[in-house]
Amino acid sequence: MTTTPPGGTITIAGKPVSRLGLGTMRLTGPGTWGDPDDRHQALTVLRNAVHTFGITHIDTADAYGPHTVEHLIKDALYPYPDDLLIATKVGLARPAPNVWSPHGHPVYLRACVEASLRRLRMDRLDLCYLHRIDPEVPLGDQLGTLAALRDEGKIAHIGLSKVTPEDFELARKEITVAAVQNVLNTHDPYDPVVELCRNEGIPYVPYRPLDAGAAASGGDLTTPLTWLLARGPHIAPIPGTSNPQHLAAMVQAVDAGRWG
Repeated sequence: MTTTPPGGTITIAGKPVSRLGLGTMRLTGPGTWGDPDDRHQALTVLRNAVHTFGITHIDTADAYGPHTVEHLIKDALYPYPDDLLIATKVGLARPAPNVWSPHGHPVYLRACVEASLRRLRMDRLDLCYLHRIDPEVPLGDQLGTLAALRDEGKIAHIGLSKVTPEDFELARKEITVAAVQNVLNTHDPYDPVVELCRNEGIPYVPYRPLDAGAAASGGDLTTPLTWLLARGPHIAPIPGTSNPQHLAAMVQAVDAGRWG
C-alpha cells in the first residue's frame, strides 16, 4: 500500500480520507445496467484502489446497476478497513438502462437505505447522499426521512447531489450537510456551490471530474485532476474507471501533480 494517501487527506463525514476517491458507476454493464462484463476485473479495481493505492473514499449508489456495485463493494472489501469511507446515494429509481428517475417519497427512501445496509453488510451507512431532489415531493420530507434514519443510527452523515445554490441553502435549514456532489471538470469549470461549500467548510466532491474521459485530452490525466485539487482543500474528486491500469494512471497523475 502507498504510504501517502493520493492527493493528501480531507475529512469527510468525520473520517480523514484520501482526497482522491474512487467513483464506481463504471463498474456495471452498458447503460449503468446489470453486471460488468468482467466481474473479476471490477473486484480488482476496488481492491487495488484500497489495498494497493491507499484510496480510502469509495463512492457508490444503489442506482448503479441498480444494486450491482454495492454487492461488488461488499464482495471485494468486506470486512472493511476502519479508515475506509463508503458513501452511497439513494433517491433515483432505475426503470431501464440509461434511465434515471428521481424518487423521493419517504417510504421509498427508507426502503432504499435499509436495502443498501443489507447489500453493503453495514449496520450504519457512513455517508448517504440524496441522489437527486425529487421535485414532486417536498424537500423537507425527503431530507426529514434521511434525518430520521440518521437519528435511528442507520445513517451517520447526509450529503447532497446535483444541487443548485438555492437547493443548498434550503437543505441547510433542514439538515447538517456533510458533503456536496456536483459536476465539476475543465469542461464544466464553474459551479457557485464550490464557493458556498468553501465558505461553510463543507467537502465538495466533484463527480465526472474527467467528463467521462473527455477532459483528459490526449490521455493527460494530470492536468484535470490537479486542476480540481488546486481549486481548494475542500475539493475531493471521485474519478471512475473499470480498468486497473487506468486506476494506476489516475493515482500516478495525482502524485505527479502540484497544487496548493
